Amino acid sequence: MIRPPSPLLLLFEGRAALELGSLPLWWPALKRQPEGDGHPVLVLPGFLANSRSTAPLRWYLENRGYSAHRWRLGRNYGYDRLLHLQMAARVAELTERFDRKISLLGWSLGGVYARELAKEAQELVRQVITLGSPFRGGARGSRVRGLYELVTGEDPAAVEDEFITSIYTLSDSIVAWRASIERLAHDRIENIGVLSAHFGLGVNPTAWMVIADRLAQPEDDWQPFEPSSHRYLYTGIQNVNRPEPPHGLGEIFADEGAAEASEGPG
Repeated sequence: MIRPPSPLLLLFEGRAALELGSLPLWWPALKRQPEGDGHPVLVLPGFLANSRSTAPLRWYLENRGYSAHRWRLGRNYGYDRLLHLQMAARVAELTERFDRKISLLGWSLGGVYARELAKEAQELVRQVITLGSPFRGGARGSRVRGLYELVTGEDPAAVEDEFITSIYTLSDSIVAWRASIERLAHDRIENIGVLSAHFGLGVNPTAWMVIADRLAQPEDDWQPFEPSSHRYLYTGIQNVNRPEPPHGLGEIFADEGAAEASEGPG
């Protein structure tokens, strides 16, 4: 059973403002990331957030050469069938407009939505990237489970699917990091740990570098993630070819999670 994170980790969430403020210092490194091919990327916000929360990330994706889009569905009050149909329509509209497959990028609960959309429209989706998303054990590993169920009237545990890249943080105070670790079933699944607060993942320079690198992968020549620099900032990089456990800071948290991350499908 995956338990919610320790309340003590809430003390680290103030770093989110520092992560946003550090972006100008990281700009030379961010600017060196691969340029995009112009394909559409739909960015989905977290629970109780709206598209303003994803504006900096979408701006960066545009700078890198992608066509980044907000979800246009207001504040994220949780999953229901109408919301799902509206998101599916947005995916279909963008793929038809650009006549290309779309990448889905979801922050927290938005990543759970992205996985569900990809499951139902595999022919339209190029890849899925999640940021601190509780897709293992549903919301049981999330500190906001009670709030989610109060607003939506349902348990989101059933909203699950496979994906390609999960970006997580060991010091996540909202979602237990183990809930964001995918059991590795094939070499197109990855778990990548960064040093961040949960509320900083969408403005974290290291996460942005991972996102830019992953989105630049050719559809027919996908390769596992290998950081080109600043390797010390990654607390774990796991895929079938290299099931590396968390290291450095990650050793404080790693024993159970590293074992889970290297399991087969279950």
